[in-house]
Amino acid sequence: MKARPTAPLNALRTFEAAARHLSFNRAARELFVTPAAVSHQVKHLEAYLGVSLFQRTNRAVALTSEGAALATTVGELLGQLDLALDRARTRAPHELRVTTMESFAAKWLAARLHLFHRAHPNVRVRIDTGNEHADFLRGGFDVGIRYGAGSYTGVHAELLMKAPVFPVCSPTLLADTARRLQQPDDLRHYTLLHDESATGRPGVPAWSHWLMAAGATNVNASAGPVFPSIYLAQEAAVAGHGVALGVAPLVEDDLRQGRLVKPFSLELENRYAFWLICREVAQDRPEVEAFCKWLAEE
Repeated sequence: MKARPTAPLNALRTFEAAARHLSFNRAARELFVTPAAVSHQVKHLEAYLGVSLFQRTNRAVALTSEGAALATTVGELLGQLDLALDRARTRAPHELRVTTMESFAAKWLAARLHLFHRAHPNVRVRIDTGNEHADFLRGGFDVGIRYGAGSYTGVHAELLMKAPVFPVCSPTLLADTARRLQQPDDLRHYTLLHDESATGRPGVPAWSHWLMAAGATNVNASAGPVFPSIYLAQEAAVAGHGVALGVAPLVEDDLRQGRLVKPFSLELENRYAFWLICREVAQDRPEVEAFCKWLAEE
């Protein structure tokens, strides 16, 4: 029987990165090689297969139909390979890797994590923060907590907490007798603090939505600084720099401790919520099950 030629695994990994990014330059940065090296590996794979995988122009690349079909298969196979390597990798006993957004880690999780450690002292939790999409297979994550609409594929996802939105500010602003903050229109005297989480996301309330619902017609909804995270906008409110739109779970402790107050009762529903995410294969691990149960109870 004629032996099958050895598959060019390095070229396949390079092709998968280039196909995922649709860019040789971004693939090169991910793989820590030069764009020329990426191009060389892709040409090597094309010669091996006898087909063109990319349509090349001066400024961009696009997958051919053969390239798109191969990219789907190779992506799935490399994901399974990374998962198998993750399982085989030496790991600290009962270690749990959790990925979440910085705002949630700082304003909710950090204040409560000691309770989990008290109940499960043998489980070591490692927290990774980031707002971008997390690759559970390649990142080695066990559990994720994300703020989103709930459309998560390839993982188990369940609703953790809803996230209604309402104005919050420092109590020092309410004590300002020269600028009363009694009616929604009074917000025209204060700086509105914005965060990018509400920008261009249908169903996620921004200041314009809240002011319209409150009937505040004399307030410029677009005025005020824009922060890259909910956490920073809410911290600016704590410091007395203006009024922010608080996301309920993230301001819960600040409201309880008096660092923030809620000047108006009107709350808007939020299409985004906090979701608990984990790999299907990780659900049966005792430490994952314990952490997910604890989160739900909290």
